[in-house]
Amino acid sequence: MNNSKLAERHVESASGNEQDGSIERVRDYWNEHIHDLEIARHPVGTKGFFADLEEYRFEKLDYLPKVVDFSGYAGRKVLEVGCGVGTDLLRFARGGADVTGVDLAEVSIDLAKENFAVNDQAGRFMVMNGEALEFGDDTYDVVYAHGVLQYTGGSQQMLDELRRVLKPGGEAIFMVYNRISWLSLLSKVSGSALEHQDAPVFKTFSIREFKAMLSKFADVEIIPERFPVKTRLHSGLKAKVYNNLFVGGFNIIPRPIIRPFGWHLMAKATK
Repeated sequence: MNNSKLAERHVESASGNEQDGSIERVRDYWNEHIHDLEIARHPVGTKGFFADLEEYRFEKLDYLPKVVDFSGYAGRKVLEVGCGVGTDLLRFARGGADVTGVDLAEVSIDLAKENFAVNDQAGRFMVMNGEALEFGDDTYDVVYAHGVLQYTGGSQQMLDELRRVLKPGGEAIFMVYNRISWLSLLSKVSGSALEHQDAPVFKTFSIREFKAMLSKFADVEIIPERFPVKTRLHSGLKAKVYNNLFVGGFNIIPRPIIRPFGWHLMAKATK
């Protein structure tokens, strides 16, 4: 998909309902917003484009491969809801997993298909509402939703659907934003909006709230993660202050002290 085609899709999807959190409005928003698109140096849809997004994602989320063993699911059926352009799902596929990705946004599904094609990986992709999955009960060995539950009106409904399609004994991996976190505080102090805070739905959760939402799962583990790392998105004085002073200063604090205040709440659970 070239830049002009992506732009055309954006124009088509821009005409929606008022910002009310409806499925249509959520779909419109995510058809217009691709995560970290501004960081890409190569044309949209090329192998270099997807490599740019992957490099930046795992630079920013350096904790993720430590929490999720993407290569540890060979031969298992993995479903990702809210797969975006397929960056995380591609890692599961490279590790030998049998992968399926669904997303509400057509643009994301188109790009995910291209991502897998240019990287010579197999996967199934469908435009689908994660709150009403079109799969049978007990279908998947692993369900994965990283940074999705906070952007949907029916967060609990989506969790219930993910549990429904998960096989007994299967593994669930989720991430939501932590309300009581360093980034929430920094946003309030600096007056800067959080990324995608303008989305039709944007939620944060406490650890207790997230655990309550996962009460139907067994062996739930909540892992606060995502602490400050240097960013390439800013420049000038703002970048110097953030990257050198804030990031450096924050990360000298012993991790056990600040662990509960990570911006991301990762959950690992079984059915």
